Amino acid sequence: MRPIWTGSISFGLVNIPVNMFSGTNPRQGIDLDMLHRADHSPIRYARICRADGDEVPWKDIVKGYEYKDGDYVVLTKEDLEGADPKKSKTIDIKEFSNIDEIDIRYFGKPYYLEPIKGGEKAYALLRESLERSAKAAVAIWVFHGREHLGLLKPVGKAIVLDQMRFPTDIRNGADLNLPTNHDITEKEVEVALALIQQQTKSFAAEDFHDAYTEELEDLIKDKTKGKKPNKPADKKTIKTDSKDLMTKLKASLSKK
Repeated sequence: MRPIWTGSISFGLVNIPVNMFSGTNPRQGIDLDMLHRADHSPIRYARICRADGDEVPWKDIVKGYEYKDGDYVVLTKEDLEGADPKKSKTIDIKEFSNIDEIDIRYFGKPYYLEPIKGGEKAYALLRESLERSAKAAVAIWVFHGREHLGLLKPVGKAIVLDQMRFPTDIRNGADLNLPTNHDITEKEVEVALALIQQQTKSFAAEDFHDAYTEELEDLIKDKTKGKKPNKPADKKTIKTDSKDLMTKLKASLSKK
């Protein structure tokens, strides 16, 4: 597995050289192609130049910023990294925080950090210190031409960098039409809490899988064999009326 970024963790005056690897696998869903309805010919995307209408190969494509209508300044990879060389190569720890104090909406994508030769002891020290303190390190780092907020935390023997969102990336939901609590009764809350308690268990990620993709794979197999797929039963969802809320809660509680 090849690293997607190489740099260092800045821990006070300590620099820990690391390689970064993606912490997630691509979703293994069904890869569906776009086809022309008339003859099922595949449809492809093309990079078309607006000026002459010709397709442009990837090797001739550069990135630019439109500073005024129709005028661009081109930025190379060297420009992006050279804007601040230290930032583009450093995961700079700013402070330490309790993970449970951080709003879940800020969390994004995890990356594994692996020490480069010579940085093993400092890496292990940071990992052990995070583990014992039960803290996470809040850091700033630059990746793909953009500054990111990140959180360093120990996971087993590894240090994981969780790419986070800045507050400006998150919508506050102020324009949503949300209900108040004035209509719910204390008894309804008690029954709902009992239902939550009944269905509470230790989280195990392996208990969950992509059932929709599995069903879609079965459907595709049937169609390739000329079998007519079974029409699924209509699963129309009927909303629970407020008058029936307690009845439904009690029925859910007794259902096993």
